Amino acid sequence: MSISRDLIDAEGQLTRWPKKAVEREEVLRYLSSKFQQDRTYDENEVNVILREWHSYGDWSSLRRDIIGYGYASRDRSGLAYKFGKQ
Repeated sequence: MSISRDLIDAEGQLTRWPKKAVEREEVLRYLSSKFQQDRTYDENEVNVILREWHSYGDWSSLRRDIIGYGYASRDRSGLAYKFGKQ
């Protein structure tokens, strides 16, 4: 996984949302790797982990994109998240 240095700081935090689709995919794969695969998380747990790995305060968009790109799924109630490429 190779993410551009201008997207990730020295601590490994995402510093901005990339413009290029290929970079967005890499970023979402990177963020998804911070979760245990096939474990169920509640929304608060997901938010805490995403806040830890980005510095610009938009964890809700990141959460939606991770689901939209298929790196996680959400149950019908919208309260439980499972990570792993769907």
